[in-house]
Amino acid sequence: MILAVLYVLLSLLDVLSSAEENLRVRTTRMDCVRASEQCLKEQACSTKYRTMRQCVAGGKESNFSSVAGLEAKDECRSAMDALKQSPLYNCRCKRGMKKEKNCLRIYWGIYQTLQGNDFLEDSPYEPVNSRLSDISLLAPIMGEPAVVRKNDCLNAAKACNLNDTCKKYRSAYISPCTSRVSTAEVCNKRKCHKALRQFFDKVPPKHSYGMLFCSCPPNDQTACSERRRQTIVPVCSYEEKQRPNCLELQASCKTNYICRSRLADFFVNCQPESRSLSGCLKENYADCLLAYSGLIGTVMTPNYLRSPKISVSPYCDCSNSGNSKDDCDKFAEFFTENTCLRNAIQAFGNGTDVGMWQPMSPVQTTTSTTTPSQRNRERNPNTIDNHINTDPGIYHFCGSLQVINLSL
Repeated sequence: MILAVLYVLLSLLDVLSSAEENLRVRTTRMDCVRASEQCLKEQACSTKYRTMRQCVAGGKESNFSSVAGLEAKDECRSAMDALKQSPLYNCRCKRGMKKEKNCLRIYWGIYQTLQGNDFLEDSPYEPVNSRLSDISLLAPIMGEPAVVRKNDCLNAAKACNLNDTCKKYRSAYISPCTSRVSTAEVCNKRKCHKALRQFFDKVPPKHSYGMLFCSCPPNDQTACSERRRQTIVPVCSYEEKQRPNCLELQASCKTNYICRSRLADFFVNCQPESRSLSGCLKENYADCLLAYSGLIGTVMTPNYLRSPKISVSPYCDCSNSGNSKDDCDKFAEFFTENTCLRNAIQAFGNGTDVGMWQPMSPVQTTTSTTTPSQRNRERNPNTIDNHINTDPGIYHFCGSLQVINLSL
């Protein structure tokens, strides 16, 4: 009898161990470039991959509505189910990686087919907490407590000049962002944006963030705030001849793999939550600031507004929005009135809440008080929780494989 019970327990442990291993394997994420290369080397995966692409070319998104015949539709679904067991299903991209744009192209094409439109609420980037491991070094750079600091933004600029990497990449963006192209063009915006992305992707956060998120003492708000605002050279990188509508700017962002990916990353990691002590749904200031800085160097580039409080915004407004005025206002408020982002910037500038820089469990809601819409927000972490409309007109990064070229 004892042996029988022992045998059952050992069998159960084997099952649990196997399930844990399968879960570990399934959650191990490969970058999408490597995943696609690996898939194409394996005949079974390659065949299903090409079948799926043909299905989408013959139909529309994942519905395959134009694919002729029941047998063909079954083959399409079979190809999709098979790919869900491949590394492609779990692949992600790394911000600043050598083939980032190509990786994101594969990611969006594959996943919006495999998982449908719900998946598009997620971020395509693999979390890179190691880039923020040196946040504990913030205090020696920023100096004494905020109440007696003189000018953190100036100190941060000096610290950058003393660091070879920071100095190199800062010089690399200052040049194209301040060189006039012609009497009509103040700079080459494309080169300026690319150099800015490299600065925030390559420079250690203690230096790049020190310049961008430095705090300003009460007796020197104007000059200090303007120095902080000039970190990204706004005349070139931020401002336009005419201020576009925010929804039009978002639509422009969605046509670029890097911009729409980083915007999705920002929505996921800077989502406010009023029930959270930090003000963030994900309880992680570092991830929010990393996602925010990722927008700099795209058409959605945000910057500080000239106002007494910490408030940021892309260079857009909601005039001429017509019937979409409410949606536009809510989109803009995710930047201008974002408690999570504001708290994260303040915590960095003050050198406080060091514990918040470590990953924590997201805020949980109880089933007794959770509404259907709240459950949807929990399943889709990019669904905005501070009354931002999640209508596809605002956040739906749409597009099918017919639009996205998946040739490898």
